[in-house]
Amino acid sequence: MMGGMTTDPTPGTLDASNPLAVASTLPYELPDFTAIRVEHYLPAIRAGMAEQRAEVAAIAADDSPAGVENVLDAFERTGVLLRRAATPFFTVLAADASPALEAIEEEVAPELAAHRDAIYLDAALHGRFVALAEAADAGDVALDEDQQWLLTTVLKDFRRAGVSLGDDEQARLRAINARLTSLEAAFGRRLLAGANAASVFVDDVARLDGLAADTIAGMAAAAESRGRAGEYLVEMQLPTQQGLLASLTDRDLREQVQQASERRGATGDEHDTREIVLETARLRAERAALLGYPHHAAYVAEGATAGTTSAVSAMLGRLAPAAVRNARAEAADLARHAGADDASAVRASDWAFLAEQVRNERFALDDATLRPYLELERVVHQGVFEAATRLYGVTFAERDDLVGYHPGNRVFEVFDADGSGLGLFVADWYTREAKRGGAWMNNLVDQNTLLGEQPVVVNNLNIVAPPAGEPTLLRWDEVITLFHEFGHALHGLFSHVRYPSQSGTNVPRDFVEFPSQVNEMWAWDPQILASYAVHHETGEPMPAAWVEAMLASRQFNEGFATTEYLAAAILDQAWHLLAAEDVPAGVEDVVPFEVAALEDAGVAFAPVPPRYRTTYFNHVFGGGYAAAYYSYIWSEVLDADSVQWFTENGGLRRENGDLFRARLLARGGSVDPMEAFRDLRGREPEIAPLLARRGLDA
Repeated sequence: MMGGMTTDPTPGTLDASNPLAVASTLPYELPDFTAIRVEHYLPAIRAGMAEQRAEVAAIAADDSPAGVENVLDAFERTGVLLRRAATPFFTVLAADASPALEAIEEEVAPELAAHRDAIYLDAALHGRFVALAEAADAGDVALDEDQQWLLTTVLKDFRRAGVSLGDDEQARLRAINARLTSLEAAFGRRLLAGANAASVFVDDVARLDGLAADTIAGMAAAAESRGRAGEYLVEMQLPTQQGLLASLTDRDLREQVQQASERRGATGDEHDTREIVLETARLRAERAALLGYPHHAAYVAEGATAGTTSAVSAMLGRLAPAAVRNARAEAADLARHAGADDASAVRASDWAFLAEQVRNERFALDDATLRPYLELERVVHQGVFEAATRLYGVTFAERDDLVGYHPGNRVFEVFDADGSGLGLFVADWYTREAKRGGAWMNNLVDQNTLLGEQPVVVNNLNIVAPPAGEPTLLRWDEVITLFHEFGHALHGLFSHVRYPSQSGTNVPRDFVEFPSQVNEMWAWDPQILASYAVHHETGEPMPAAWVEAMLASRQFNEGFATTEYLAAAILDQAWHLLAAEDVPAGVEDVVPFEVAALEDAGVAFAPVPPRYRTTYFNHVFGGGYAAAYYSYIWSEVLDADSVQWFTENGGLRRENGDLFRARLLARGGSVDPMEAFRDLRGREPEIAPLLARRGLDA
């Protein structure tokens, strides 16, 4: 316990000097990170939990007839202090962790799990929602569409939380939830530390042949920041595939980096995650059984748009054979390029390098050729922002007077087409030792009209920072990631809902990636590409022939990309289709289980390892994608179908943007998401556009 912290606050006891005690007075209630210190978080979170428990107790104890105001509205008004404290805490924890923040997480994570259980296992509170549903069914209470959907989802949440279980079962469920929350937090901490430990130091610059000068300079600066001046640091990215391997000519160094990546979490030291994986899988399976499901995957699917694990398995099973067939054909191409007779000569560490060579040979393109035309500031302003302006009429103005949670943050005010303030966008582009890997979006403030709040959204990437004063030149995959994450941001910014819990990206896990994937299409749009793809020194536009070659190469290496993704999604399903007694017994069984799962599914192909192996699969064992990593490809079915809709209706037109915003983005989680899709498309989704996009329709 840190000195001076309140250990068991009751409502109203949070020290008024704590900046989290009241709403921020900054524009859009942006948290005042200049005033918030580490020691403010824990007492504020605990006071927030106590306050919300008092609020829900008052709802449960109300003996007046159940109605919208005293049940739905009252419930959605609870927890304001808790959100105000917990949201910035978890934002900073992910993007700028410290031992002090990690210690708070370790302490408070099980308390937050217990807090949620205290609400959703409260029989009296549940009874108030049941009474409201009965009144609505009887015609005594009229519900708007969003209120009916909220009531339906809350009752489903109560059921899936175990409100109908007996006392002994509920007690076990509470213990499982608290332990799982601790395990997931521990996995993330151990993975971050393990990724830093796995980073590769290079002491001879000649071994970095193939990398651009600005990249090498950034690696030197990163090594110096870790006390290794004169060396060069290859930092681990979250996925198996490490971006630098596409350019490094030193085959031994490529293999060293690849092995360092794939061994994360299975190192037999303090960074080993395998015991966390096994306990997590067992507890998730036990919890599912308590709640009446055969396994955790069934529990997850039932709460998503997929509905059943058989639907998930059918889709993955349909895609896998064609993806692996394409990957094997690509491997044969790479082998021939390398002068080998057999595809088995291509190692996983060779793939990206050889693929870049073949792509350059076939299309006269590679990352080194493209990067001078992909400068971060221009990609953001003339690409990401420009597409949003043309589609939706929104504009952006940087607010140098506003400060984020880290000195590297950029804060932009977003204005609607009529000039009114819409919200804030916080950009955190660069990697750092204290930041978890990958890219993500989160909200600091959720839009809702009930409390009169406007959105504050954050995008995080992990781009290697160049030396001071030098431009940031991007790889093409980083450009796509910028557009992808901003698609999530638009989902949050355009939210126009009544209730906080229905705001923006608060939709089922297998729907949340859909709008972000749609937004990737504008990176390829000829008008937008011409606007941002400009040489950072000469101002010359990217040659038209290159643009044509890029468009022609969109399916290049797609067998690899689809196979590595499907392998990870199948691994996720394999772990969560198990009953508790079937989870492997010891840490030495983790890798063999993984190998068997990939072989059984027909996606075991050594040159194409899973995008994430079990031991560093943070989405699944440290995040919210357990049994739901399939969501990306499930959402891509909707995405590809929607891209076809945009194309059929003229593409980058304001009318299309306004319709997509109104019928889908603005509605957030206030309606059945598939109803929103059908409202846009006029029919059920079709898989054919996805198969064509990924070259799987042969």
